[in-house]
Amino acid sequence: MKLVARVEGIGAIGPGFTGWPQAREILRGDAAPDGSATALPAPERLPAAERRRVGRNVRVALAAGFEAVAASGRDARDCAAVFTSSSSDGDNCHAICEVLASADRQISPTRFHNSVHNAPGGYWGIASGSMKAADSLCAFDGSPAAGLLEAGARLAHRPGEAVILVAHDAPYPEPLNTLRPLPDAIAFAFALAGGTGLGTGLRLELTGEAPTTLADPRLEALRRALPSARLLPLLRLLAAGEAGRVVLAYLDGLSLAVETGP
Repeated sequence: MKLVARVEGIGAIGPGFTGWPQAREILRGDAAPDGSATALPAPERLPAAERRRVGRNVRVALAAGFEAVAASGRDARDCAAVFTSSSSDGDNCHAICEVLASADRQISPTRFHNSVHNAPGGYWGIASGSMKAADSLCAFDGSPAAGLLEAGARLAHRPGEAVILVAHDAPYPEPLNTLRPLPDAIAFAFALAGGTGLGTGLRLELTGEAPTTLADPRLEALRRALPSARLLPLLRLLAAGEAGRVVLAYLDGLSLAVETGP
């Protein structure tokens, strides 16, 4: 069985790109990655108190999500959301571990609620005003593919619904970074819809094939280094406006084939 969706808008933020237009140029080969670190945007849609508290994961997730919504022409309040990440907020996790290892084990409630895996989804609700469902997933390095499957399943069940899918990751500080090295923060987002209409069609199917690699060694290195960057082969097809088929890495022995077309 194949799950079907339409891409109505895309958002992107990561090393060397601050939006989908810049990322699209890099993926087309019209521009080269400049090697710069991810520029973390201020989450302007959040109230001032929340804006000061959020970390890298929330900042990149919200930036990509709202870019995708704007490109689709939809209102975020009318869209369900799926947030998928390989891990939670590493900075807050590190800070909590430091407190637990000290003589004073009083954990800040703000630290705690920002450390949980669904924090980006919660802040999305605050920033967007949406009362629709916002799911938060984690499948370790397979999280992006899991997010696509979840969004596709939602659209199959509710074909009239629109879903914002956001795949995001951010690095841990040391010493956690030694065990789980993630070189930078990154997020990609898709505004997805079911049925017929505008947008590039996607057809999703589980397979056991080897994942698609990228010819550009810098992009391939990024694909391998950051779980959310496993979406890059699909994004390259969408950037080129090509119909085609790519295979995205998922779980051990399992991958996700994605066909693009009308």
